[in-house]
Amino acid sequence: MAKAPPITNRIRELREAHGGMSQSALAEAIGVTRQTVIAIELGKYSPSLESAFRIARVFDTDIEVVFGWEGPPRGA
Repeated sequence: MAKAPPITNRIRELREAHGGMSQSALAEAIGVTRQTVIAIELGKYSPSLESAFRIARVFDTDIEVVFGWEGPPRGA
């Protein structure tokens, strides 16, 4: 089984905070499919840098608010 990417996200939380935005509405706003949004939310897929910035813009926030990194510590 493939290992989940070390990128975490708060997309579901942000969608709910923005009037209960649907996955379909977010997908349309950033130019991807609903299935892609689902995979990103579940941590099964890491978005492209462009998609990550688009998601942050939809929620009018910084990319670091939407996404986090749980990789090995620096220097490890």
